[in-house]
Amino acid sequence: MSTNWLNGENRSPLTAADRFRNLLRSKGTATAGAHDGISGVLARRAGFEALYLSGAALSASMALPDLGLLTLEDVARRAREIVRASGLPLIVDADTGFGEALNVMRAVREFEDAGVACVQIEDQLLPKKCGHLNDKKLATSDEMCRKVIAARKAASKIVVCARTDAAAVSLDEAITRAKAYAAAGAELIFVEALTTIDAIKRVRDEIDVPLLANMTEFGRTPQIPLTEWEALGYEIVIYPVSSFRISARSIKEFYTALAAQGEVGTQLDRMMTRAELYETIGYYDYESLDTSIAATKLP
Repeated sequence: MSTNWLNGENRSPLTAADRFRNLLRSKGTATAGAHDGISGVLARRAGFEALYLSGAALSASMALPDLGLLTLEDVARRAREIVRASGLPLIVDADTGFGEALNVMRAVREFEDAGVACVQIEDQLLPKKCGHLNDKKLATSDEMCRKVIAARKAASKIVVCARTDAAAVSLDEAITRAKAYAAAGAELIFVEALTTIDAIKRVRDEIDVPLLANMTEFGRTPQIPLTEWEALGYEIVIYPVSSFRISARSIKEFYTALAAQGEVGTQLDRMMTRAELYETIGYYDYESLDTSIAATKLP
């Protein structure tokens, strides 16, 4: 059964942000990308302790490119769904904060209301791009610091994560910015698109706040095992689009086979059964609750 309104008595007395801060005391916490409620539930059942809502995965799930086209409402709605379904601390990719300082403050409040543990803001200009692509345009460090300060002013509980894409300019610039963002109040720093182990080590050596590492596929950062990230001293390791890529390819292959064969019999062994699906989403728990309420003797 999911940790949600159905069994609220089992919720932790700690806020999502508090539970996430506890995770930041350890190294190498694997954080699964979840782009909807069911992926959040499946990640929790697999043993993950935290989730990441990627702008790239959410955009792709809406058949849109990751170019800053998402609205605050798009992201907050999906974040609320994942938090409700999974009960896990959720990091939300808020791109550039949906505007300037006041927009950032509103976004932080919306995400806190949705139960989000951590909001991530980056230092690109619109149209923003995936951190592993070329021709990204950066805001000034001062502009980003103001956004971080605004986010902290608005936050009563939520953790603020600052991402810099300045490694595309130089590692020196990325580290300088990361230090400035930490000084402005960011509790978690994300230096995107590091390309070598030496760069990854240098970032850890020079930045004294918790760090987030991006283990996306087909990008500039080499594929590194979680145990090595732990040894390198990074607190959070995200796998932002992995599950979406797996599911999208599976759906594509299924549709192709169905269109060619005109029947699904050959695909049954690839499907979650009805029983498995109902057990995953707590179908019978909801049904039992409904029955017990209907049978309650009224005063």
